[in-house]
Amino acid sequence: MSLIEDLLAEREYLLADGATGTNMMAMGLPPGQAPDLWNLDAPEKVTRLHDSFLEVGSDIILTNTFGANRRRLALDQASERTSEINEAAARLARSAADRSGRPVVVAGSMGPTGELMKPYGSQSPEEAEAVFSEQAQALATGGVDVLWIETIFAFDELAAAVKAAAGTGLPVASTMTFDTAGRTMMGDTPERASAFVHALPTPVVAYGANCGAGPAMLLGTLCGFARNASPGDVIIAKGNCGVPQTVGGEIVYSGTEEIMGRYARLARDAGARIIGGCCGTTPLHLAAIARALEGYDPGEVPDEAAIEAALGPIPKPKPERTRRRRSR
Repeated sequence: MSLIEDLLAEREYLLADGATGTNMMAMGLPPGQAPDLWNLDAPEKVTRLHDSFLEVGSDIILTNTFGANRRRLALDQASERTSEINEAAARLARSAADRSGRPVVVAGSMGPTGELMKPYGSQSPEEAEAVFSEQAQALATGGVDVLWIETIFAFDELAAAVKAAAGTGLPVASTMTFDTAGRTMMGDTPERASAFVHALPTPVVAYGANCGAGPAMLLGTLCGFARNASPGDVIIAKGNCGVPQTVGGEIVYSGTEEIMGRYARLARDAGARIIGGCCGTTPLHLAAIARALEGYDPGEVPDEAAIEAALGPIPKPKPERTRRRRSR
């Protein structure tokens, strides 16, 4: 088996890492610059972030390649450096993991292409697969253990990404993003997403949700997965650290260490076996997650009331205003 499967066979849960982009902004990433370029321009800062998550116990670290596919790198005139950027990122994460002195899974992060698939956009499944394949092959060459497809909102793009990633021979994990309606941007529920993943020609080693509108929203998504899970499913929870707010001209996430600890325990209750954080999650937040999970015995899958009591209201879409017809 692969390293991630070995660790899952040995342990009840694995601790994933926290945010990449928001932490890099705090480290001085210029506004509007792609974090992926730091793999070449500031490798010492990328390494420092990996080390900070490893120091608090991460079992899985993601490469700094969320936007490092050809389509998205074109926005920074760097598409011709796609392979170079991904290989460099994988080597940086691999080196950090190897220095930790314990088994650490290096996950090759693959985000969406940024293009809509036909008929909503111009991208075909074949074109998407080619874009993902180039990135996946470069990450594999750099030494990742698993390819980690994240923040996907469309089934057809997920299928193309999984097919491309599986072509490397490495295991594949995937997470989708769900909004305040409890659905993906394309209108799909967690239950439908779970069914779609189960029907993929290539099985994934783990699937779940990331990002979204805060930890309470992500917990609602996990409960949807729980209703449609199959025995042996490995569910991933990688929620944002609260919701972003503008304070003094800066974007600050509302989640505290205490809230993220509660989120982690509820995620275990909902069946998640890989737990970490997404946007806004610092090493301090991840340390709180690690403390909350240590020795924790999961309870029953939480209902909406239990989630809201621990984490606050689950964001919901605002009802559309009804228009009243005026009588003549």
